[in-house]
Amino acid sequence: MVFSSNVFLFLFLPIFLGLYYLSGQRYRNLLLLIASYVFYAWWRVDFLALFAAVTLWNYWIGLKVGAAGVRTKPAQRWLLLGVGVDLCILGYFKYANFGVDSINAMMTSVGLEPFILTHVLLPIGISFYIFESISYIIDVYRGDTPATRNLIDFAAFVAIFPHLIAGPVLRFRDLADQFNHRTHTLDKFSEGCTRFMQGFIKKVFIADTLAVVADHCFALQNPTTGDAWLGALAYTAQLYFDFSGYSDMAIGLGLMMGFRFMENFKQPYISQSITEFWRRWHISLSTWLRDYLYITLGGNRKGTLTTYRNLFLTMLLGGLWHGANITYIVWGAWHGMWLAIEKAIGLNTSPHRFNPIRWALTFLLVVMGWVIFRAENLHVAGRMYGAMFSFSDWSLSELNRASLTGLQVATLVVAYATLAFFGLRDFYRNRPAAPQGTAAKPPRGGDSLVLASGAVAVWPRYAMRALVLLLFLASILKLSAQSFSPFLYFQF
Repeated sequence: MVFSSNVFLFLFLPIFLGLYYLSGQRYRNLLLLIASYVFYAWWRVDFLALFAAVTLWNYWIGLKVGAAGVRTKPAQRWLLLGVGVDLCILGYFKYANFGVDSINAMMTSVGLEPFILTHVLLPIGISFYIFESISYIIDVYRGDTPATRNLIDFAAFVAIFPHLIAGPVLRFRDLADQFNHRTHTLDKFSEGCTRFMQGFIKKVFIADTLAVVADHCFALQNPTTGDAWLGALAYTAQLYFDFSGYSDMAIGLGLMMGFRFMENFKQPYISQSITEFWRRWHISLSTWLRDYLYITLGGNRKGTLTTYRNLFLTMLLGGLWHGANITYIVWGAWHGMWLAIEKAIGLNTSPHRFNPIRWALTFLLVVMGWVIFRAENLHVAGRMYGAMFSFSDWSLSELNRASLTGLQVATLVVAYATLAFFGLRDFYRNRPAAPQGTAAKPPRGGDSLVLASGAVAVWPRYAMRALVLLLFLASILKLSAQSFSPFLYFQF
């Protein structure tokens, strides 16, 4: 089951919300747990057993770590056992096929018989619920949160269906109080509905339309320079609107139930460095990698060269987390390399002025990274890079011209216009303070953007909500007419 489906919109969600608000405060967490298990089992019932087993395992490990004491040797042993089992489960289901295929390729190259392994099916959302479980037992070990004895609350935290499939990556310490004491108000529910509809529009209207363009361009055997750049830019926009749309829907559903999740995106394509990009893109994952991997490796505490190594390794492993493919490893290494370079040259990663040259270079690096991220293998990535930077033919191939529609072109233009408008608005509303002795003036028209989106003018806010509702209804019609299109991050 996915959020952008009629089954979810017109069956699961209304029934759940009706039961949720009819039940008393005491039973809502239990109802949330049951509904989340039903939501997950809709995909495959058998993998629900694995999901529940991982939950019980980490609940028990958390109790053992908590009983042993904060940062004690016995607690460390329990922690290592818990993390080790979690990583083994993730490793088997996510990387067994990749590992056997890699070994078989080497064996057949020297004339040996390959291994035979039954194809291992990847459980949906396993990367997210394993990471959230690991963060919990590490936080208990560090003393950042006490070990909970309430199994229902912990199981509901791991399983809560709004973020179960594709994040955000949540932490028990941030939600523990909300499981015990959360408010349910009409304003919060209304905010959640609006946020959900915004994400739905992003996904169905923009991401699904651009997916066709990106898929076609990446499938071309002999793309022109124009084909390759069109595919790269279409995928860059598709991925953002798809994934941020899912995050908006997850945050909106959480608000409907009284939860307030962390933001996962903050206009990442306005970034002027790769470091800033990772402060704005998939924030829940980047902070998880920083707090539980980068810092564990030593962070910046053990010398300059070690800091560069830790940055590179963190992103390399972050790339591997996304999937069992060499392309993800290369993508992680690409970002890790640029993070280390920016650290080495002392680049100002919190600029108080917008520099078009720095922005253009950062955006180019991000787009180049998305090409290898999207490509099925290194051969496809090489084909796309070769076409992008041959600069030989900027026209579209006949196959592309025949399939490209006016709606797709208009959607791509609207997508980038939206990114530019909201990106620049975010930058000038939230930019860092200028150094003493300088005056960072907003560009002409910057103040009007702030007023138009603030609480000063009430009618634009209600007009915007009305527009969102109309677009949401149109998106439902479009969804009913189109073929199924899953969220991109389901595969991770």
